[in-house]
Order: sequence, then C-alpha cells, then structure tokens
Amino acid sequence: MTNPTNTTKVLPKLKRILVIGSGGRENALAWALQRSHGIEKVWITPGNGGSSQHVGCNQLPTKENDVQSLLNDCSSNEIDLVVIGPEAPLAEGLSEQLRQVGLTVFGPCSKGAQLESSKDWAKKLMKEAGIPTAKHWVATTEVEALSTLEQMQCPLVVKADGLAAGKGVTVANSIEETKQAIQEVFQGKFGNAGEKIILEERLEGPEVSVFALCDGKRMIVLPPAQDHKRLKEGDKGPNTGGMGAYTPAPLINENTLNEIKKSILEPTLSALQEKNIAYRGVMYAGLMLTNSGPKVIEFNCRFGDPECQALMPLMGPELAQVLQACALGRLNQAQSLSIKKSCSACVVAATSGYPEAPRYGDLIKIEAHSDPSLQLFHAGTKWDENGNLITSGGRVISVVAIGETFDNAFTNAYNGMKKINFRGITYRHDIGNQVRNGW
Repeated sequence: MTNPTNTTKVLPKLKRILVIGSGGRENALAWALQRSHGIEKVWITPGNGGSSQHVGCNQLPTKENDVQSLLNDCSSNEIDLVVIGPEAPLAEGLSEQLRQVGLTVFGPCSKGAQLESSKDWAKKLMKEAGIPTAKHWVATTEVEALSTLEQMQCPLVVKADGLAAGKGVTVANSIEETKQAIQEVFQGKFGNAGEKIILEERLEGPEVSVFALCDGKRMIVLPPAQDHKRLKEGDKGPNTGGMGAYTPAPLINENTLNEIKKSILEPTLSALQEKNIAYRGVMYAGLMLTNSGPKVIEFNCRFGDPECQALMPLMGPELAQVLQACALGRLNQAQSLSIKKSCSACVVAATSGYPEAPRYGDLIKIEAHSDPSLQLFHAGTKWDENGNLITSGGRVISVVAIGETFDNAFTNAYNGMKKINFRGITYRHDIGNQVRNGW
C-alpha cells in the first residue's frame, strides 16, 4: 500500500488547497489535507456547517457547477491544488475545465468519470479488459427489460445507468420485486439517470470497497473498507448513501489486495489509457468476494462516503503531496504515503425520513469534542440566521474513531454519537458487527 519507488522528489510548491463539495467526504478530506506537510490553508466550497470548524480550513459559498466563480476563487486565493469530491461535477467535466487554465486538479476528466456516470460504458470497458464482473443485460425500455426478466426467470439486480446519488440500485429478492424495480426506474424514479438500465445476475458474498489513488499510469492502493448501505439494523430497509463504515476490512489480506490490484485495478487503468484517458484521481472498486474470487459490482470515480471519513484519520502527512503528484501524473516523485496501523470506525447520524423524505431544519446539539482518536465530520449541516447549527441534509454527521482494535474504535465512536442530538436522529447500532466481538 505504498507508491512506487521514488526517483527524484521535485514537485511544485503546495501550500493552498481548494476542496470542492459539501458532504462528509469533503469535510474529512479537508481535515486530512490541512494536516499534511507544508499546507498553510484549505478552502472548502460550498461546504457545510462544519467547514470552518477544522483549524486552518475556510468556507467559500461557490456552487460546484459555477465554473467561472471557481476560477475566480482559485485565482484570488492562489490555489496550488484543487480536489474535487463529488461525482456529479466530475461527470460534467469540471476537471478539464479547470485544467484548461493551468490549474492542478485531483479528479478524473469526464471521460474517465464514465466509470461511474454510465454503468453500461463501465461494463463494456470491463468486458474488453477481462475484468471479473457479473453477467449483465442492457435495456432502454420497460418492455425490453421485462422481456429479459421473463427469459431469465430469476431475481436480478436492477441499476439505473446514470448517476443516482448512490441510490439507483435494487438487489431484488424475487421476480416480482425485480419487475417492480424496473417499472419504478422507467416511471422516472431516478430522472434522466434511469433512461437506460442495467440488469445483472445476483452475486453472492460479502462486499468490500477498495480505493486507488491514480496518476494515469501508476497507483497507490489504500486499505480496504466495508460500507453499510441499508438504513436499518440487520442490513434491512432501503439503500442509502451509507450509514457507516470501517477500515481496514479484515476480509482482504495483503495478498488478496495485491491480487485485486493486479487482476482488477491495474487492468482497468490500462484499459483507460488505451482509450487515451489519463485517469488522475480516485478509482473506487466496489467488489463482491464470491466463491470464484473477487468480482466488480461497480466502479466509482471518487472516494466513497462514508468510507472516506473512515480512511482519512489513517492517512499520513504526505497525503496532500501524493494527491498533487497524482494530479500532475508524477506519482513516482511523491513521498511514500504512510498509513497508521489502527482500526477506524465510522457511524453516520441521519435525519428522520431519510432517504426518501429527510426532515430538515432541526437544531443540532453537539457535546462531543474532537481529539486525536475521535473526529466529527459534518455533512447535512448549516448555520441559520441566528447562529444555530441545524440539519440541512439526509445524512447529518459522521462520528469517526480510531483504536488499537475494532472494539475500541466502535466503542469510542458510539460514545461520541451519544453526545449528538437533534430531533429524529437516526443511526444504526450494529455498524461493524462483522468485526466487533460478541456479534
């Protein structure tokens, strides 16, 4: 999990960073980057209620799609590196728009972001590159999709082709549930993202997330993580953006991780190169560990949320320079990235009604305090006109703790969560049940 052997270490100065995004992922990235060697200041835009809570971090109001204002922000604040957090601006081409004026940007171009923005495109790439993944069928109409279901006569996974904020997937347990999911997509549940759907065979096995920092040719693979997508305990209820995560996931040892790098991550990066795509950013492989080996469920073009919150406290002070080197295509010139040998646990607090109809505007009371082993990463929070911190999104705050064992880490995380309160607060009490003793 270290980068290739260094040759010369001559990279441009790196003191001022702009993180683009408003979620818990971006809040965690900004916190970790500000702690990196030589960093004087980090800006977050548009950010959230916790953006200025981290020492050395400042919030800007610019929206992710306001390119001219972002350019102005970079110029006036003399930004050395831009880190784009969410998938939507990456898919819309923000990286290349900023690079065109000479900015150094960590985040793939829109063609590379098709790994996430078009599941059909990603599936074709995987097939061409021989990447192990589930069998699939593409449908552009409800009739076509139902015809495929009729032929298969078994439950299928139903995926909207485009971006659906991590909620466009139904793992159906019956033929009738598959049919209902198909109908919902074509009735507009996910808007334009559902104009085309992917039907997949159901794979069996535990899921794990693997992240690689890429410079177009080389990569660093980070510790594997496990996310908890379902809203309710026991992995029940609707899919969400993620209710918690932990890392490093013990399901994958060092040998298996190296095999995943050789059989999945590196061939994918090579396939992108063959398409003249310089992929400079995060490659996120959502994998299922089947009886026949790891298989790709889907790729994403950015850090996972909340996996990013779990990973960032483990990152060493070389992180900012490593991201800069990736952005410049010069990862071989970066310092080796050190990673703490600790367990990291993340638990997410959401509002009542999440994910279908989240409740906003409730006063948040926080009595927990950050320390070297506990961090609070804001997501759906903002300050109202009276200076009160209130809820403004479905997922509100991630509580992240590190410890020598997962029991230590999760005990600390849940103790921290008890000190946060707002009306209708919702969180799972079984995050990390796979690695906590007594479960």
